[in-house]
Order: sequence, then C-alpha cells, then structure tokens
Amino acid sequence: QVQLVESGGGLVQPGGSLRLSCAASGRTFSSYSMGWFRQAPGTEREFVAGISGSGSRTYYADSVKGRFTISRDNAKNTVDLQMNSLKPEDMAAYYCAARRGWDITSSSVRVDYWGQGTQVTVSS
Repeated sequence: QVQLVESGGGLVQPGGSLRLSCAASGRTFSSYSMGWFRQAPGTEREFVAGISGSGSRTYYADSVKGRFTISRDNAKNTVDLQMNSLKPEDMAAYYCAARRGWDITSSSVRVDYWGQGTQVTVSS
C-alpha cells in the first residue's frame, strides 16, 4: 500500500552535513507515522528519528539529538532528515520507515513499510 524511496546519501567529511529525503506513495500519507533507521555492518537496525503524522511530535535517538532534524511535508508526501555535524559513527545505510496509527519512537516499535535504503559514508 505504501512505497518509500530514499535519496540524498553520499560521502561527507566529519563535521559536514547531509540531507536525506524519503518520497512516499499513497493518498493518506498523513495517516502514517514516519521514521528513519540506520544499520551499519554487523549491527542491528537502529532507530534514528521519528515524526508523527501531523508533524507535531518528533523523537530522536540520544546519539543524534541536537545534530539531526526530522521533518515532513504532507502536501508533497515527503519526510526529510537533516544531518549536521556528522561523525564517523553515523556511517551506515539509512532507511525510511512508515507505520499506521502509532508514532515511531524507538528501535522496538513495529514498522509496516521500509524503503530500500541510502548509504551515508562519513570519512576524512
């Protein structure tokens, strides 16, 4: 019912910035809570940021709080992740996620739909 396509990944130096975008299909985008997860090799997929359907509530992992900002534009069916002050520890594949009815707030929350991912490389 929902297709998610990420874009914006790439190579950036430590301390740099990158903006990821996720484009969603569907006529009821505002009915879905959205989020971003990331996964580095040999690790579990971890929660990065979440946003409610209306955009009024946001959630962040402690590791990115103050550096990353999640936002959405329901008129365009998009959700973005602005990443500032990037660290080597942020290097991972980043995945857009959608869930009907409940906010995505942590790694333990059920996700209904996943994007294919976009690679973020942080290197000097």
